[in-house]
Amino acid sequence: MFSTFAPEMLILGLSLLLAPYLRWGFTTLVGERWQFFATIPTHKDDDGRWHGVNLTFYGLLSANAYVVALAIFILLCGSAGVSAPISLLTLALMLLVCVPASRYVAWLVERKWHSFTVGGAFFAGVVAAPAVIAIVNGAIGFGNMSAATPVPVLPTLAAMAIAYAYGEGLGRLSCISFGCCYGKPVDQAPDWVARHFQRWNFTFFGNTRKVAYAGGLQGVKLIPIQAITALTYTLIGLLSTWLYLRGMITAALFTALIVTQIWRFASEMLRADYRGDGRISAYQIMALVAIALTGIYALMAQESSTTFRVIDGLSALWNPAVILSLLAVWVLIFTYMGRSTITEATLQVRVRTDQVRMPATMAAPTPRPVNEVGSPSKPS
Repeated sequence: MFSTFAPEMLILGLSLLLAPYLRWGFTTLVGERWQFFATIPTHKDDDGRWHGVNLTFYGLLSANAYVVALAIFILLCGSAGVSAPISLLTLALMLLVCVPASRYVAWLVERKWHSFTVGGAFFAGVVAAPAVIAIVNGAIGFGNMSAATPVPVLPTLAAMAIAYAYGEGLGRLSCISFGCCYGKPVDQAPDWVARHFQRWNFTFFGNTRKVAYAGGLQGVKLIPIQAITALTYTLIGLLSTWLYLRGMITAALFTALIVTQIWRFASEMLRADYRGDGRISAYQIMALVAIALTGIYALMAQESSTTFRVIDGLSALWNPAVILSLLAVWVLIFTYMGRSTITEATLQVRVRTDQVRMPATMAAPTPRPVNEVGSPSKPS
């Protein structure tokens, strides 16, 4: 039935899923109550109040973005004939590099251990990609994977770049929730920029948000750079997916890579958060180096012709092992990023007596009469 599943059908389906998700994020997550979604009590103080750990929408939305990006990668590689186990092995090795790098690179650049950087994680992934592909292809010759098709270099690089576009695009919703990666105040932008954002802007409230405690910009109209990035990256992801599935691998690779990295370089000119010392940040330099490195990889890659079938990619994705692996990744990412280390909570728990009906058998006893010396009188 789906043997002729066209790329355009997939793009339409993805668009119908992502559009309302992004719209919800842009209109809802600015609200102050959307930074935390739960608190786990940990210990009680002498006053009877509980202290707890906050679980954040930042972690939840980041986990969502990771899973979508990984699912796109598996789908694209599957459409190129790469089996699900090989795709999962490739992803596992990439995650071992990128997830820790998201924190380590932020510390190197910003000297902040409790921050994450997707740009730094992506750059680490670009550097490690050829080695990861070589390791996977070397492992194919052993055990049960000996009959598997080797990982094609150029399509795999393109799938990584496209998956990154979706991942960072959707991940910007987590930045809206936390109030990080924020834009400059509208009234400080050039006139030709400011007039476009007088009506469409982000105004954050909440002392626990980064835009307030690090930037002092609570209640100020800001350029909605997170939303612009989310839209740009998601649209480029959709376009690159179509190019990929139509067999235009080089075009798909460099469309996803160049647009996302050039926008990363340009968008930092409109951001007000700290990005390291100097007018040109380390993240901007990483973006340009990533383009150059990928260009070198593409020139060195020698690829045979590959046939791309959407149904093969969907079949690779609709696999119990893949679904369980994605669920496990969601849990790991949420555990890693969702526990707030820069905020704490104090809880006071009490019984709502107006909502409690006491059974008749538990009614308060009738007080006994008291004699003149203050002790209960005995019945005569």
